[in-house]
Amino acid sequence: MLNLSIVLEDSARVTPDRTAIVFGDMRLPYSMINTVANQVANLLASRGIGRGDKVAIACPNLPYFPFVYYGILKAGATVVPLNVLLQTREIAYHLDDSDSKVFFCFEGTPELPLGQRGKEAWDEHARSRSDVDPKNFIVLPATALATTSSIEGADTIWGALDGVSGEFETVQTEPDDTAVILYTSGTTGRPKGAELTHMNMLMNAMVSNTMFEKAAEVDVYLGVLPLFHSFGQSVVMNTGFLRRGTIVLMPRFEAKPALELMRKEKVTFFAGVPTMYWGLVSAAKNEGAEVPDSLQTCVSGGASLPVELLKDFEQHFGVQILEGYGLSETSPVASFNQPGRPAKPGTIGTPIWGVEMKLVDPDWNTVEGEGPGEIAIRGHNVMKGYYKRPEATAEVMRDGWFRTGDIATRDADGYYAIVDRAKDMIIRGGFNVYPREVEEVLMGHEAVSLAAVVGVPHEEHGEEIKAYVILNPGAKITEEELIAWAKEHMAAYKYPRIVEFRDSLPMTATGKILKRELRG
Repeated sequence: MLNLSIVLEDSARVTPDRTAIVFGDMRLPYSMINTVANQVANLLASRGIGRGDKVAIACPNLPYFPFVYYGILKAGATVVPLNVLLQTREIAYHLDDSDSKVFFCFEGTPELPLGQRGKEAWDEHARSRSDVDPKNFIVLPATALATTSSIEGADTIWGALDGVSGEFETVQTEPDDTAVILYTSGTTGRPKGAELTHMNMLMNAMVSNTMFEKAAEVDVYLGVLPLFHSFGQSVVMNTGFLRRGTIVLMPRFEAKPALELMRKEKVTFFAGVPTMYWGLVSAAKNEGAEVPDSLQTCVSGGASLPVELLKDFEQHFGVQILEGYGLSETSPVASFNQPGRPAKPGTIGTPIWGVEMKLVDPDWNTVEGEGPGEIAIRGHNVMKGYYKRPEATAEVMRDGWFRTGDIATRDADGYYAIVDRAKDMIIRGGFNVYPREVEEVLMGHEAVSLAAVVGVPHEEHGEEIKAYVILNPGAKITEEELIAWAKEHMAAYKYPRIVEFRDSLPMTATGKILKRELRG
């Protein structure tokens, strides 16, 4: 028997009064996080939710996230975390594809009306499913402890938890039961749910815990990576709770306020994507932001970190960034520049404990020596498969090996370096953007005949999204109008910021668009 919620329960038992979460002026001890998670579990159980049921959550980095996340796990159910930037159509797709029976959704703000989008998506989902109760939409209110919200006809979490017991006996799940379904698109098509087991997630937290030196007293994490994303979830929240650390939540990254928060809360551990490090260096160099002196460990993932940025950061902050690599399908950490071995800037290090990596060719044959080849991974971190998609699973998995779509080389010491990604995927600000999905939405516009989407270099975001568009004959629309339309129909990190109208696109003889020519 094994349940990932042990990372919270054990810390609540041993250090009940230690601060687990800092949010603004709030300081929440482990005992309180565990009690509210127990209430959430009781609430779910009272609504018939148990082992194997799916429960969705859409919430930024707020204390609600761990309350609900561990409550779902305690109930024996599976967490389905959703990106808070998704639009109504996208939320509905994820709810339906994951077979979610309950949806905890942040109320949102006028700028990000997540609750309204979530409620519309939930109503659509409930109408199409006989096994879904329309009442199982639960609002996480923007005002702390509010029992009412702006979302008509929906319970708030505090209203629903009123009078519910804070004692709960955690459901005994098996190591191979699915703990979390993380949605990823691979490199094509609509998002797929990677099924990660309690064993996958717990082992990833435990191994991550061994790779970073502990602070003299208590580790203090800046929790600014989205917790709905595998990197923030495993490396910050689960590992932070496992080592009884304190997580300072920051819902949205802004460089100067992040540095101020690090100084104020004496943050020792920072995990971020390259664009965040770029922002921190810029704030220190150009805005006169003071550098925190408490930082001990800095880790980067999500995209390749430019070596110049790495050197620049170390010069200004006096801390070396350790770079790693992983994917949603690998829980996520697969390799890392690990303590006890020299770090090699520009590499993703070596496989973590219990994980094997190799290079393969398109036919799965092993590539010896330096490569290049496609990275394949085997170990305790590899997902069970894609939820309800045996064919898609079979495409990427063989004999326990998972092929990543990322091309790398390997040096004589066994350090891997990414040379190219799955050929068309764009990484914008650490978020994966899949061109085909964007193209399909664009082609839903009446004026658009054909669209090809590529990533173009961008100083701040790493890559920016550019769409080359052929219009239907006689159609009249400006680039700005099409961008504005796309913004309404796609999550904020997905829509193209640059549109170029063309009369034709370069193509192969078989009609495939030559994207390498578009990238220039």
